[in-house]
Amino acid sequence: MITILLSQIQNNMIELLDKKHNRKEFDCGKELLNNYLKNQAGQDVKRKLSACFVLVDNETNLIQGFYTLSNYSIPLSSFSEQIRKKLSKSYKSIPTTLLGRLAIDKKYQGKGIGKILLIDALKRCYHISTEIGSFGIVVDPIDNEAKNFYEKYDFIELPDSKKMFIATKTLKELFD
Repeated sequence: MITILLSQIQNNMIELLDKKHNRKEFDCGKELLNNYLKNQAGQDVKRKLSACFVLVDNETNLIQGFYTLSNYSIPLSSFSEQIRKKLSKSYKSIPTTLLGRLAIDKKYQGKGIGKILLIDALKRCYHISTEIGSFGIVVDPIDNEAKNFYEKYDFIELPDSKKMFIATKTLKELFD
């Protein structure tokens, strides 16, 4: 399944957001995410607050979906006891990567685009983690639909928050 999705990624253009991309047409059905892409993503990229990656339809040049990545950290106390036992107690917070937003335009929903973007994001995160410290990837699902999506890909809910997490070590098994 993952091999098929990885080949689909190579047939589409996933690239960093820039001025040539038509953001006005994007509608994922969630105003918070629509407004982010249309009004804030470009500024966040310029200010180095996040990197925004877009999947562009080669035929129409429309944005099919997008995701954002940025540096992040999680307090050591946010992890389960099982995970905390494996980490040095000298760290008060653990370096991670935040998959901040992921959205698919309504015209492309139900076609596996979310899986394609998630795998691309996880692959980028894994490769970056070989050069800088990142214990895992964190998401903060916007709603139960998003939570269910991430659960299908083995993200676990962090105690005391609604954030979810997948360890970089897990990604090593997929991408090495």
